Amino acid sequence: MTFGGISWMKFLFLPMVYGVLGTPVWGKIQNLTFINAQSEGNFLMNKVKEFYIENIEHERILYRNTNERVVFGTLGHSVIKLYIDNNNNNNNNNNNNNNNNNNNNNNNNNNNNNNNNRHGINQPRNPWSDGPEYITQCGIQPGANFTQRIEFTDEEGTLWWHAHSDYDRATVHGAIVVYPKGDTTYPFPKPQKEITLILGEWWNDDVTQVLKRALQKGGEVDPSNANMINGQPGDFLPCSKNDTFKVQVQQGKTYLLRVINAALSNEFFFAIANHKLTIVGTDAGYTKRYTTDFILIIPGQTMDILLEANQHRSRSSPSRYYIAAQPFNENPFVHYDGSVTTAILEYKTNNFPTMPILASTPIVNDTHAASAFTDGLRSLVSSDHPIDIPKSIDEHMYITIAVNEILCPNSSCRGPGGNKLGASLNNVSFQDPQIDVLEAYYFSLRNQYTTDFPNKPSFFFNFTEDMHSIPPEWLLTKKNTKVKILEYNTTVEIVFQGTSLFGGENHPMHLHGHSFYVVGKGFGIFDKEKDPLNYNLVDPPYENTIGVPKNGWAAIRFKAANPGVWFMHCHFERHTVWGMDMVFITKNGSGEGEKMLPRPNDMPRC
Repeated sequence: MTFGGISWMKFLFLPMVYGVLGTPVWGKIQNLTFINAQSEGNFLMNKVKEFYIENIEHERILYRNTNERVVFGTLGHSVIKLYIDNNNNNNNNNNNNNNNNNNNNNNNNNNNNNNNNRHGINQPRNPWSDGPEYITQCGIQPGANFTQRIEFTDEEGTLWWHAHSDYDRATVHGAIVVYPKGDTTYPFPKPQKEITLILGEWWNDDVTQVLKRALQKGGEVDPSNANMINGQPGDFLPCSKNDTFKVQVQQGKTYLLRVINAALSNEFFFAIANHKLTIVGTDAGYTKRYTTDFILIIPGQTMDILLEANQHRSRSSPSRYYIAAQPFNENPFVHYDGSVTTAILEYKTNNFPTMPILASTPIVNDTHAASAFTDGLRSLVSSDHPIDIPKSIDEHMYITIAVNEILCPNSSCRGPGGNKLGASLNNVSFQDPQIDVLEAYYFSLRNQYTTDFPNKPSFFFNFTEDMHSIPPEWLLTKKNTKVKILEYNTTVEIVFQGTSLFGGENHPMHLHGHSFYVVGKGFGIFDKEKDPLNYNLVDPPYENTIGVPKNGWAAIRFKAANPGVWFMHCHFERHTVWGMDMVFITKNGSGEGEKMLPRPNDMPRC
């Protein structure tokens, strides 16, 4: 399968140090080089040419990649340096769109820039290497390069990396696996094998142009043409049946599945025919073992799942079973890609392969099934994996999530009512500044942002009532660059409140620089007197991406002990582009190790 003339396997990047070099090198800096190539407007990640591990004496162990796909793995508490080279092959390097109706956040929209983010890695004191464009850095321009320093601390499990500029992450993403430290092991029996499954989307068109057309018109972004597992739509679409991804297993063995939702627009129900799934981790944090028939995984989220291969009990037993991902969508106003993507679980046998058994997932809009699944997630909580939930809260925030309209002169746009679609948090639609927020903060530059992001919406109404009963003016929002300042070590509670504007849906909210405890969820409007009485302050899941229920709420808690500039946004990419995002600035503390690191000399220029 190709995209823009380039093989999919050349940009589905999954690197791995552990298992290739044998025992990983502990306490050394690992360096990897990424080459970003662009063709016909699409950012593609080529195969890694080489990477090496470097110790303080500068001895090198060089590994040249000879595989189509490898997995990037590291031990906990490691430091990795990534050299990113934007090797652009498109001569049109300054393709700025000057259409006044363009709803892109980015004022400096150079479609050839690229940025990369290590999703879920907290980057202590080092926002300089976090990656989101116009938040912590300007885009890496064609012909330029930038070295990111990535530090792993308490993360353990599956994370991922992806481009963080407009729709580039549709084709630029891959897995990160953080293994237990050398003197520790998994809090479950060691699996026979580990298998990474990345859920994604496929457009028959250039995704850059798909987004550009939508922004010019002010309406919805065209959905993908297929959903995929490891780069293949599977047996039920005609384009890749011969290449459907296959997972080979052996009867009686247990396997660890590392599942990543890299899709831009789709949440998925995921299941394997006739097999139970046991969740043991989410977002690089261990959970209590939780056995289920299916999972719900939202964009940006990762899950570690134990699979017991126990169905090929005799020669007459079926040997092949479908692995299926079915989109979950509750919003009748959204045109979405409803295709079911499949892979095949295949038992090793000398018998002739059988037809795969069909997998069963909940129906596309099964809110009850989605809620019931997420309600079962709990942190592991053990002496080796303790938790530290903030009990006393310094900063309470109540943030409404909405899709909105932005006025167009003379109703000249093609969105609802002649306006263009926007999105907001507390009715503030985020506008990227002229330079990145981090640079402006570090150098105290004026007129790039204001520090008045509100702790609550500017006005209240029945957020979950039928949209048709809401006055039209309440649908409107405006663009602003507002940030929220936090003192070091502030304990924060955010209650996200879903709204019914333009139908409402389950929003995947993601916070950079921190993981957080999901202490509560519910449907309807949050009641600040009653709902906190039911918070889980014993073993809440520890995550970096949370699904806020349609017409419901979700409460998270974290401690702002990571000085720097940190992005918070919806992981539906169109919502981020429309402005459903904001920025936290955590000030320096006074003690040793409580201050943001100095600015690197090679930061990209705007």
